[in-house]
Amino acid sequence: MAGVVAVLALVLVGGWLLMRDEDSAPLAGRPRVTDEAAGVSYAIPEGWRHRKGEPSDHYTSSLAGKHLGGEGGGMVLAGRYGAVPEHALKREAEQKARTNAEIFCHDGSSTIVESRATKVSGRSAHTVAVKPGCEEATGHLRLTLIAVDRSRSAFLVGIAESAERGEPPVVDLVLESAAVN
Repeated sequence: MAGVVAVLALVLVGGWLLMRDEDSAPLAGRPRVTDEAAGVSYAIPEGWRHRKGEPSDHYTSSLAGKHLGGEGGGMVLAGRYGAVPEHALKREAEQKARTNAEIFCHDGSSTIVESRATKVSGRSAHTVAVKPGCEEATGHLRLTLIAVDRSRSAFLVGIAESAERGEPPVVDLVLESAAVN
């Protein structure tokens, strides 16, 4: 009986710790964009707006707003992507991030500063941060590619005009808030 009580207590404490971490996330409790076409949802930071309208060929939803300090701004775009097996997520995410970095540098120059496997709602995903390579670019780009199921993937790309001082860019916080519908 003592063993059953100990296991039950461990499960309850572990569950509480997991829930507490989610509730303490920077964008916890914020309204969310639910992108049915891509199969994902993500938080809307305070002062940001969900850009409603017809989806484009590449993107199915978007957000835009100012940085926390009020200077500069950013946007988050989401979209659907074809099936990507887990072993190919890194390659596909890095390629898609570099392609999106052409927004900053039309010559395609960029450097991957972070590339890591992650999970979104328990699904395999890969996140890539890219630094544009041209001199005039001061922006920041982060992309997360998520294997939604065997037949499709989804991506979120966050683009910030300039790096925020001392804080993670708001676009990074939005990408971290992503969930699979």
